[in-house]
Amino acid sequence: MSDQPKKGQINIELPEEVAEGLYANLAVITHSPSEFVLDFIRMMPGMPKARVQSRIILTPQHAKRLMRALADNVQKFEAQHGPIKELTGPEPIIPMNFGGPAGEA
Repeated sequence: MSDQPKKGQINIELPEEVAEGLYANLAVITHSPSEFVLDFIRMMPGMPKARVQSRIILTPQHAKRLMRALADNVQKFEAQHGPIKELTGPEPIIPMNFGGPAGEA
């Protein structure tokens, strides 16, 4: 048996240090005509400073595919586990414009 992927399949490698994952509780999305930038941030209660844990840069086409895939997975999750409760109350006001068009997450 071969380790080569079948035609049309991709062999994806997940290094151990990446497999551990990073926790983020805020995402900042900015974009230009040619790319979307997703910054995943960890904010800690009572701390005036937050750190970007990871930055992912996507083409507009891949950003749209990610949006559709995420929506599909949220729908499947809710079908299995029930509706995801959204936070109610005032959202914290955080300036998120880093020189490009402001995005939302």
